Amino acid sequence: MSFDEDEKALVARFPKAHILPADATTSAMISGAVAAVENPARMPDLPLDVAGTAFQEAVWQELRRIPIGETRTYANIAAAVGKPKAVRAAGSANGANNVAVLIPCHRVVRTDGSLGGYAYGLERKAKLLEREGAG
Repeated sequence: MSFDEDEKALVARFPKAHILPADATTSAMISGAVAAVENPARMPDLPLDVAGTAFQEAVWQELRRIPIGETRTYANIAAAVGKPKAVRAAGSANGANNVAVLIPCHRVVRTDGSLGGYAYGLERKAKLLEREGAG
């Protein structure tokens, strides 16, 4: 899931993927994902097929554990995956997440409380956090 990307952008980002038209099953998943952006408390249990390094996958699992309305720092995430000195690597793994909102990388902030970065812009990150009650 991403923001502001059309089929051409997705093909460029996922050159080996086969993009198929939506059917009833995928339409329901898409509707659930869109609903989750509007109302994060209604996040459906969607199947995710994401692949990364073992460290990235550990970070992504930790991101999914952050409750709605809360944030964590990059240092918190690094410590939670057992690598407290790997703060920059946790930030890189966070940024490598390709499924916005479903793996809530927007819930990670800098130690000083500032938003840090977000692939889809800090304004969108702030709005997502505000919608969740964390902003």
